[in-house]
Amino acid sequence: MKDVVAVIMGGGQGSRLFPLTRDRAKPAVPVAGRVRLIDIPVSNCINSGIQQIFVLTQFQSASLNRHLYQTYHFGTLSDAGVHLLAAEQTMTNRDWFQGTADAVRRSLRHILTPRTRKVIILAGDHLYRMNYAAFVQRHDQAKADVTLSACPVDEEAARGFGLMHVNDQGLITRFAEKPTGGALEAMRVDPNKPIGGHAPGAPFLASMGIYVFAPEVLLELLKSHPDKHDFGKEIIPAALDEYRMAAHFFKGYWEDIGTIAAFYRANVNLTKRGEYSLYDPDFPLFTRPRYLSPSRVNEARIEQSLIAEGSIIGRCSITGSVVGIRSRIHDGCELDGALVMGHDLYETETERAAALARGRPELGIGEGTIIRRAIIDKNTRIGRNVRIINEENVQDADGLNYYIRDGIVIIARDAVVPDDTVI
Repeated sequence: MKDVVAVIMGGGQGSRLFPLTRDRAKPAVPVAGRVRLIDIPVSNCINSGIQQIFVLTQFQSASLNRHLYQTYHFGTLSDAGVHLLAAEQTMTNRDWFQGTADAVRRSLRHILTPRTRKVIILAGDHLYRMNYAAFVQRHDQAKADVTLSACPVDEEAARGFGLMHVNDQGLITRFAEKPTGGALEAMRVDPNKPIGGHAPGAPFLASMGIYVFAPEVLLELLKSHPDKHDFGKEIIPAALDEYRMAAHFFKGYWEDIGTIAAFYRANVNLTKRGEYSLYDPDFPLFTRPRYLSPSRVNEARIEQSLIAEGSIIGRCSITGSVVGIRSRIHDGCELDGALVMGHDLYETETERAAALARGRPELGIGEGTIIRRAIIDKNTRIGRNVRIINEENVQDADGLNYYIRDGIVIIARDAVVPDDTVI
């Protein structure tokens, strides 16, 4: 895999994840209480033996760039590592990246070398674990020019993805981006019929938005279609008429973190057995080491939840929740299905007293507060006896210090929620 180059798309705005993407790029959004979305594809690359990893950044990239710089150091005796490629002006192009394909097109001069045998294009906002060596092996065995990773999905999920239809050898014969009606039905496959030696197990094959290219094919595709800026919508359909394309079947856990509902669901799934595992010793999930102390729990009742390091938990009840690093949860709190992202810094006793003297809650979740089915972003100050429960089941709304999307309440980063507030 030393001659395989990975390119991770990290520059998207992620508008459907607002307000979590208000102040950060989507791949920089925290997940599982202690890592960021970008850590997932980077960890997959490292565990797969890929040594040349490029992350293309653009929108709100400061925290993403800082995280990557502080986390991934491969040593000084080789050119292996994680390389940041930001959108840049050149003598021939003064614009921002116009899409995923445009970003790769304008970055190829930094990415390809004469030794590059394959290029793997990855999304920076998916939750899954994959050994890309098997992906590249499938590409080689199929003698393909382009290979797409396909995840079997049911009809309800299929409507939100690009779908592929394949022949008995697993070669792609048709591709449709988010089809509906008759076009959707035309993409149906037999879930029990072996395709390339594997039965899909579901009636549709969704493109995971990750691809393996022969470098000369990638160059030719991007050069011959200069007006096409997106891989899924434009480049892949165009390639189908010109090149041999294969499907690589993936049957593990996969979640495309495209919406608040998907983000919330993915985090809650992490608290359950049988979903994406955070504990695989042979395929670890890497992130920045923070050297925090163990969490301190004082007579709390905690069920099916994740508690990240450095947290201080009082006499409270936590169920089906994710509690991020350096969280402070006081006595009498009740968390049920809550995603608490934690804090970047600890608040000293002097700072805490000063905040209270100004009438501001301290960092963390105050005494007697109840939070259900909500996302609490970083560095928030939630006062005492607050109720974040969305009792009226509002689906979408914007408030003074909160947002509701898909029925889930989001307290934005750095927000202050006064004592006795009801949301």
